[in-house]
Amino acid sequence: MRGTLVQGLFVLLLLTGPRPSLPAAEQKPHIISVAPLTAKIGDVVRATGEALGQTTVDQLYLTNSTQDVKIGFVEQTETTITFRIPAGIKPGRWALMIHLKAGAGTGLFEQPVKVTVE
Repeated sequence: MRGTLVQGLFVLLLLTGPRPSLPAAEQKPHIISVAPLTAKIGDVVRATGEALGQTTVDQLYLTNSTQDVKIGFVEQTETTITFRIPAGIKPGRWALMIHLKAGAGTGLFEQPVKVTVE
């Protein structure tokens, strides 16, 4: 029985073993962190994640479930989007939401990160 269990585990490891990282075009765009966590109007904020480059992400929004505010990019790379907190935004906790370009899974996707605007 033990030999069968070990052989089964070995086969499972072969099938599900470590996977090489995918090229950016095959990664699902997502944001995993934001810094700083609290910002004021005019402050620069950096969102970090994967597959965030110009070929996949074309817009960024701050959303609080009732209002979506489109944000301009200060800088954009495959792993970061830097933006400025816009004038006129209400204080509170805002989630980041990305819009994907056509061919990259078009649509708006709210991210699991939030920034607090003071």
